[in-house]
Amino acid sequence: MKMFDSSVIEQIKKKKQEWQEDSPKNVYEQTNSSSIPIKLIYTPADINHLDYEQDLGFPGKYPFTRGIHKTMYRGRPWTMRQFSGFGTAEQTNQRYKYLLSEGETGLSVAFDFPTLKGYDSDDPISLGEVGVCGVAIDTLQDMELLFEDIPLDKVTTSMTINAPTPILFSMYLAVAEGQGISWDQVGGTVQNDALKEFIAQKSFIFPPEPSVKLVIDVIEFCTKSVPRWNPVSISGYHIREAGATATQELAFTLSDGLTYVSKTIERGLDVDVFAPRLSLFFCAHNDFFEEVAKFRAARRMWARFMKERFGAKNDRSMWMRFHTQTSGVALTAQQPENNIVRVTLQALSAVLGGTQSLHTNSFDEAWQLPSEKAVTIALRTQQIIANESNVTATVDPLAGSYYIEWLTDKIEEEAMKYIDRIDNMGGMIEAIKKGYPQREIANSAYEFQKEVDNKKQIIVGINQFKDEHEELEIPRFRVDPEVEKAQLKRLKRIKENRNQEKVLRYLNELKNATERDENIIPYVVNCVKAYATLGEIISILKEVYGVWREERLFA
Repeated sequence: MKMFDSSVIEQIKKKKQEWQEDSPKNVYEQTNSSSIPIKLIYTPADINHLDYEQDLGFPGKYPFTRGIHKTMYRGRPWTMRQFSGFGTAEQTNQRYKYLLSEGETGLSVAFDFPTLKGYDSDDPISLGEVGVCGVAIDTLQDMELLFEDIPLDKVTTSMTINAPTPILFSMYLAVAEGQGISWDQVGGTVQNDALKEFIAQKSFIFPPEPSVKLVIDVIEFCTKSVPRWNPVSISGYHIREAGATATQELAFTLSDGLTYVSKTIERGLDVDVFAPRLSLFFCAHNDFFEEVAKFRAARRMWARFMKERFGAKNDRSMWMRFHTQTSGVALTAQQPENNIVRVTLQALSAVLGGTQSLHTNSFDEAWQLPSEKAVTIALRTQQIIANESNVTATVDPLAGSYYIEWLTDKIEEEAMKYIDRIDNMGGMIEAIKKGYPQREIANSAYEFQKEVDNKKQIIVGINQFKDEHEELEIPRFRVDPEVEKAQLKRLKRIKENRNQEKVLRYLNELKNATERDENIIPYVVNCVKAYATLGEIISILKEVYGVWREERLFA
């Protein structure tokens, strides 16, 4: 179903040529963050190849370019989340209750560095980091306190954890069970994206192969026992924050996802059984139209991969359901109130791109963990977009824009070049071992910084429009140093009062199951219920799998 008559296109090309002859000749060249040259104007001639049904379609219909739901936000708004966690479980629990009372519709857990890396709070390496950049979770008791008086069948929870996913997820299930809630009533998402750790965030623990094996364990377990849970959030966010362009973020994220789908099928699961619960996670950066086009291209590419590469037959298996977070690296410490504007534009691009879930960063995050005032403004930003802007009145309102449709195609084309290279290397695991995505991101980050230094890329308040007399009046939010002492006391008390014989028995059963290459989740659930610590369980897995030491890469 072609959209334009060929004779009309020829007339438009002729008229454009005439228009250009009378246009100023000194217009400077412009590119976007992916170094794609941007024309001065776009016309139907730039998208005359589009087939409406095959390339765009209607919302809720393949290839889902215009959205996975027919009514999108006319039916229901996106889930509004704020990434929250600091200090002890009790302190974070109070922040959650505050956010829920202010209109947040889903929780998102930030864990501290020791938890992210699989260390207990009493490990010497954890000294000074306990509860600082997220909440400290050592045992099931911490998780119980984190969600005290929060019914887990009434809210969805997103947990930003990767290598230790089997342990934290098992704790969450144990808390639900303790509340009298069956696992089939529990909804939420666990990040559980091992591959992006090697590419960008670097909080990996185990080598790539066992790391991916653990991801598939969670997918398999959720498919059979926790059907409302999203067992992996295939994450481009950290890839973008590490310095990737929009096309690199898209390509590397989808390549990670293709790896997980392939490995899960190898495990023996049917694609139409597990794929409907897969989710993705992207960054919303500053280049407004590029971000909108990226989200639309991602949705179409994912649908085509699922249908054509993996043979999915169920429409839901082809849906790309995704969460978006506004860009942390785009925030500036200088003139921090400007960050409210940046976050608003980024959030709007995510909404116009069709996100299912959104987190808006707080304006003070270049300085600290967000204060209560800043996190409230961030949440209100989403609520104003949803309720006052009227951008939700119609589905995919930017569809048909000559520029947006051309850019959607172009981003897909450039992303596919990366995906083809990775496929030719033998897939993402092999590409990571060769350092390919890591080098590409490092080079992109370097080029961007050069543009900032040369003022080719303007950052307001940084390299242009600076305020030399700026007086910062940001209320400082700091985690009390007493938090660490309180956490260590609780952990010591748990270790003294638990049934040590039961802990050792379950840890030994876990080790045996790991050596037999079984799905370890049922064994981890037993361990956490016996109040084995995060670090103890990770130590067992390290014994079997070993740890990963990344080679230093140079461009």
